[in-house]
Amino acid sequence: QLQLVESGGGLAQPGGSLTLACATSGFTFDHYAIGWFRQAPGKEHEGVACSSAQEPTYYLNSVKGRFTASRDVDKRTAYLQMTNLKPEDTAIYYCAAALLPVSLPSLCTFIRDPWPFQGSWGQGTQVTVST
Repeated sequence: QLQLVESGGGLAQPGGSLTLACATSGFTFDHYAIGWFRQAPGKEHEGVACSSAQEPTYYLNSVKGRFTASRDVDKRTAYLQMTNLKPEDTAIYYCAAALLPVSLPSLCTFIRDPWPFQGSWGQGTQVTVST
């Protein structure tokens, strides 16, 4: 059974940094792409960063140069390092695993119910950027 658990959310000041972690279990880590998504209050989910071992990471334009997605295969954990945070980054952040092969731009943009990929989502962690 695929399980993903996010951690590392919290309160940050504008210009500050946070690093989210996504601990996984129940699947072969290298066989899956990992997507980071967020949902701000009153808005739809959007893909922030999607990565795999097979191709360059896809980033949402508004986070390019500020967010970095990475993966530690030995720890079965994915990370999202967020720097120069802005109030508009405030959202619940989710990680999700999707069975390869998938197109990373598609993984990050085709977000709908039912989710069109084979995998699972975590429960989310709140990130609030405010003074």
